[in-house]
Amino acid sequence: MAVPKSKISKQRKHKRRTHYKLAAPNLVACPKCHSLKLPHVVCKECGFYDGKEVVQVETVKS
Repeated sequence: MAVPKSKISKQRKHKRRTHYKLAAPNLVACPKCHSLKLPHVVCKECGFYDGKEVVQVETVKS
């Protein structure tokens, strides 16, 4: 059975794992309604993608 020759310190372990982190999503402004959305995805606010209405969005009346 394989056994490590010496203990790996916490510092060495954490240095190796520095790149294990979440990346913030890249958001862009919708050209139609100017709300933030993910690139190459239909806008949730207005339903437009590439200048065309793809999804019919219902507005809530309050």
